[in-house]
Amino acid sequence: MNATLHMILGALLKLGGIAIAFNEVRGLVLAAPVLYGMWTSGGTAMAIWLGFCALGGIALSVIVPLVAYKKLDKYVQSKAPA
Repeated sequence: MNATLHMILGALLKLGGIAIAFNEVRGLVLAAPVLYGMWTSGGTAMAIWLGFCALGGIALSVIVPLVAYKKLDKYVQSKAPA
């Protein structure tokens, strides 16, 4: 039972790793319009603040799943049969 559970969790983690890679690409695609908007506005304080907030949200949507993946991977490794 533990071996089967470990195998299933391992496969899910690998699929999650692929999903994280796609999430990284999505973050780069979403950041481009934000940076372009800041550049076309002339770099006003409001544009920089809005850009910072938008990029912070994008970064969180990319970083949080990556941290969760690492923690879940450590948990699965600790529960793996020796």
